Amino acid sequence: MTSLLRRSELAVPAANDHMFAKAAASDADLVFLDLEDATAPAHKEAARAKVVTGLNELNWGRTVRAVRINGLDTQWCHDDIIEVVTGARDNLETIIIPKALRARDVWWVDVLLSQLEAKLGLSRQIRLEVLIEEVEGLANAEEIAVASGRLDALIFGVGDFSLSQGARVNTNFDPLGEYPGDFWAYARNKVIVAARIAGIDAIDAPYPDYGNLEGYERDARRAALMGYTGKWAIHPSQIAVANAVYAPTDEEIALAERNVKAYREGEQKGLGAVGVNGVLVDAAHVKMAEATLQRAALIGRGPATG
Repeated sequence: MTSLLRRSELAVPAANDHMFAKAAASDADLVFLDLEDATAPAHKEAARAKVVTGLNELNWGRTVRAVRINGLDTQWCHDDIIEVVTGARDNLETIIIPKALRARDVWWVDVLLSQLEAKLGLSRQIRLEVLIEEVEGLANAEEIAVASGRLDALIFGVGDFSLSQGARVNTNFDPLGEYPGDFWAYARNKVIVAARIAGIDAIDAPYPDYGNLEGYERDARRAALMGYTGKWAIHPSQIAVANAVYAPTDEEIALAERNVKAYREGEQKGLGAVGVNGVLVDAAHVKMAEATLQRAALIGRGPATG
């Protein structure tokens, strides 16, 4: 995992600039202004200027400023990158690449950004997140994940993936009939494994039924158990749920602190493992505990333990 905080990633249509201020003031860890699916073809070009204005003029606080560009196979992608990066410069932190199929898709954006950053004299490197939302992209997820040093997250895009796979699902991407277990378990597992190979984060899919917060939380918890560190939000009401689900609980933090303390005390006595309330705690448990405490510190819930 990275040291970045991406519990909630809020999607905002790039053409709807009246929504930008509310998004910037939200508790989302990242907001992306969406030039792709959420912007109609007739408005895509004009939306770029709105994105630049919003990135430059609004106070985003701690929220990461991002944009989702159009697909690499479209007529808009190249100018999305050129115009938004040139206009927003250091006020753009992350670009989200949709429908990546193979490593060369990420490489192409990486090269273009390197040229722009040098030309414009930007003070920091723009990061990348990549959507895995085609069956070909899922098959190549491992090579995509390591395609660029800029890349800090893979995102499971269940909507387009449903279409690519030919899955029979409803508008919330749930199966239309009886299915044993988690319908998207294989895809989610492959995305998280690819992300971990690269040492980057995995972000879970959107949940279109935004009026059903219980369902959103259930989906988020399933992904969190697998190792996902955040989830897309398509409505501001989903932000608080994601922020809570993808943070360590008080019980997890207390257990981590107890295990680290007991293990360190055992080390002083020459022990490589200790028993804590009848449960073995060894080096692997301590690494897990330290990761929990580092995550808690990132969120502001106590010091990291090293």
